[in-house]
Amino acid sequence: MAATIKDIAKRVGVNPSTVSRVINGTAAISEETKKKIMTAMKELDYHPNIQARSLVNGSAFTIGLVMDAGNSDAYANTFFINSVSAIEKVTQRLGYNLLIANNTEREEGNAVKNLVLEHKIDGVILPVSGITEDLVTLLQENNFPFVVMGEPDETYFGQNWVDMDNEEGARLAVGHLLQRGYRHPVLLIENKGNIFEKKRIQGFIAELEHNGLSPAPGDIIESRANGEDIADKVKLVLENQSEVDSVICTNNIVAYHVLRELKKRGISVPEQMGIITFNNYPLAEYLDPPLTAVDIDTYLLGEWAASTLFDMIKHRDRKEGAILIETKMIARKSTEKRW
Repeated sequence: MAATIKDIAKRVGVNPSTVSRVINGTAAISEETKKKIMTAMKELDYHPNIQARSLVNGSAFTIGLVMDAGNSDAYANTFFINSVSAIEKVTQRLGYNLLIANNTEREEGNAVKNLVLEHKIDGVILPVSGITEDLVTLLQENNFPFVVMGEPDETYFGQNWVDMDNEEGARLAVGHLLQRGYRHPVLLIENKGNIFEKKRIQGFIAELEHNGLSPAPGDIIESRANGEDIADKVKLVLENQSEVDSVICTNNIVAYHVLRELKKRGISVPEQMGIITFNNYPLAEYLDPPLTAVDIDTYLLGEWAASTLFDMIKHRDRKEGAILIETKMIARKSTEKRW
């Protein structure tokens, strides 16, 4: 027989109403009592009746994560998977369900629109790649809680978004290289049109100027996301900018191809050329040499997005501001320049 609220109360030694308040989050309960109740729920394998809770609280106890089902790359992206894992963990801890919703238009109508208007979800997490004018208008007109995961571009005027501080990350990377004795870094990115790449460019330039250096026209390099093109860009840098002594790569894959091309040309890392990558996961620490990384914690990004959304659900009148999550440097051998 399935465990009940009364079973939890008996195990902990409290009234059933106290257990109910913890499950529903309707009153302040001491952290000690809350922890005991949550532990008992786990031990007794208790599962709240979502339908019954919905009738009592007027809540669906479900949040939506909007995706484009036609974008197979999104589901294969390890960084997205990390964020989803964090969102799901926060959601389950609070007694909610996570529903991944497709925002692709279909003949029978928009799936997300139906979920919102039929009150089948209580809030939405919207990856920045999934923003559409129609969807944002729908959510705003219905005063529906939603959080954008990732910094939107200048066409979006809302402030309810969460992202890693990419500008700060680029400044940390440049500062780290200069402290280690490198004097002329370049920034290798994939798409200047992406907002996070724009922020990294801003941080790269700002930190160089802060240290009395002026970036040259060729110091910001755009490359397609394939090994051949990255190798060609590295070749051009080496042939045309002999003073370059370090490369900041926008991700692990770019850094891998840069490192491979340098090894082909007999250029030693870190003695002759330093390398930093954005994102520690999944390759940085396993390459030879292990790469210094600007840690972009996408799991933490998912946690912040979910926590912010639940705060908005709980406090409907509160307007959330933009949240930038700090990045940090993980120093490894690829920037250990020998003076």
